[in-house]
Amino acid sequence: MNALLLQGLDVPLRALRLLAVDYPHLPAPAVAVSTVYPDRLELSFHDGLGAFEAWREELRIDPGRVSRGVHAGGRTQVLQTEVDYAGARLLLVGYAKVVVLAGERSRAEVAS
Repeated sequence: MNALLLQGLDVPLRALRLLAVDYPHLPAPAVAVSTVYPDRLELSFHDGLGAFEAWREELRIDPGRVSRGVHAGGRTQVLQTEVDYAGARLLLVGYAKVVVLAGERSRAEVAS
C-alpha cells in the first residue's frame, strides 16, 4: 500500500499553522488539504469577496495575479489566486453571487 501518511501533508499544515499565528485578525476561511495535491493549502471564502480581498491584501498579492470567472450558469462570481507561502502552494478562492440589476439580463439568460 502506497497511501500518503499524515506527515506527507506537513507542508500545507505548517503553512496553515503559520497563517493562524500571523493573521488571527483575518476572516476565517474554509480550509482544504488534500492527498491529491499534498503541497497545496486551499483557503476559500463563500460569503462574498470581502474576506478574499482582505487576505489578498494582507498577503500582498498583486490584483493582476487574480483570475476572475463565473460559475453556476452566470450566478456565481469566482476570484482565484495562488502564491507560495511557507513552502506550500497557497490557493485563495472567493465566491460571490452575481448581482443583476433590474432590467438587465444575466449572461446565462443572454446566451440562451
